[in-house]
Amino acid sequence: MSIGLVQASYVAASVLFILALGGLSNQESAKRSVWYGIVGMAIAVVATIFGPEVESYWLLTIAVAIGAVLGVMVAQRVQMTEMPQLVAALHSFVGLAAVFIAINSEISPPAGLSAAEYSIHKIEVFLGVFIGAITFTGSIIAYGKLAGKLDGKAMILPGRHLMNIAGIVVSLMLLIMFLNGSGIWTLILMLLIALVIGAHLVLAIGGADMPVVVSMLNSYSGWAAAATGFLLGNDLLIVVGALVGSSGAILSYIMCVAMNRKFLSVILGGFGNPTGPAMEIEGEQVAIDADGVATALDDAQSVVIVPGYGMAVAQAQQSVSELTKRLRAQGKEVRFAIHPVAGRLPGHMNVLLAEAKVPYDFVLEMDEINADFPNTDVVIVVGSNDIVNPAAQEDPNSPIAGMPVLEVWKAKQVFVSKRGQGTGYSGIENPLFYKENTRMFYGDAKVSVDALLQRIG
Repeated sequence: MSIGLVQASYVAASVLFILALGGLSNQESAKRSVWYGIVGMAIAVVATIFGPEVESYWLLTIAVAIGAVLGVMVAQRVQMTEMPQLVAALHSFVGLAAVFIAINSEISPPAGLSAAEYSIHKIEVFLGVFIGAITFTGSIIAYGKLAGKLDGKAMILPGRHLMNIAGIVVSLMLLIMFLNGSGIWTLILMLLIALVIGAHLVLAIGGADMPVVVSMLNSYSGWAAAATGFLLGNDLLIVVGALVGSSGAILSYIMCVAMNRKFLSVILGGFGNPTGPAMEIEGEQVAIDADGVATALDDAQSVVIVPGYGMAVAQAQQSVSELTKRLRAQGKEVRFAIHPVAGRLPGHMNVLLAEAKVPYDFVLEMDEINADFPNTDVVIVVGSNDIVNPAAQEDPNSPIAGMPVLEVWKAKQVFVSKRGQGTGYSGIENPLFYKENTRMFYGDAKVSVDALLQRIG
């Protein structure tokens, strides 16, 4: 394949990637956009394998085939509830690849570089290792927290910000030494420091804020890919890396606004922690059975369903979709309220509802539906905690103080489908569960909704 054809293929792939990103902003066009991305990646891979700079393309083809088979196997085995940790794990691969490519480029630098070009190349190597290493260990820690293998609480070390600053300062000193020919040991030492910084940044972030972490790591992986593109002189990698890096940063910012966080605090880690003693909660949790919920639904005209990660764990989306169909068949208004950070991955609930074939016009964002709760007869909360927590508005010492939430407690009746009386993944107590108009519908979400279906014709 000629260099001209390769460049043309890269341009086509870049256009498809841009179309893919643009289409993901709308649920109805998202499926088509995913196919744009798939086709674009296929073009990019084929053009790279059979490009003029690749000599052992059969060996590379075998490697790609092995990776494709492993990817299909993983995709088939991973449940929707495990998607957040899978995404985090895939981010770690991007970071590790950037580290390996950068170190290899230092060991075998391109020939024919001038002194100025060689200095720029060494800076690219250094940045590739630094960003890649932070992405790698940060993603591994995020995976551990999302998978429940690590404690979801923030690990706050004394002087943690000073530790991070010291690591960055030492890394800059090592960069100067590296540029002055001190040897590859400076690069390796910086690699170790960056690995620690990446792990420490994510360890210092609490479980309630993990959706922001996932999008932030997505941005890091994009910049790592862009740095790799500069090292390899690959324009497509630069474009794709910049697209992923910038879109991930924008998404992180949007989610920070949705959680009332400061973007800089996300980057530095250690945010979302309590500033004082939590507000005391009065009252008690009152349980209700399926018959009681069914009776309330029979009398209701307007119903809002708030899905959360508990729905994903129970795989209750199909049952919730069927409940929606039956209620709407009775002439009732049924809608879904989606918080920007519901679940453990940006857009997690939207994906689940789309999988269950819930019509898009039933699904509303927080800003679209919050004003309607005072006029809503019944709200059913399925496995959510922080996004419906009134402590965000009532308790200035709460870890989620100031976070915009779905104001479900303003509805006439609220039913919370929940496994038990625990505080859940984030460890934050919820006063909603103790309010007079709230009843706790205990049990596995799918079992509970299926019990409702037996009582609703």
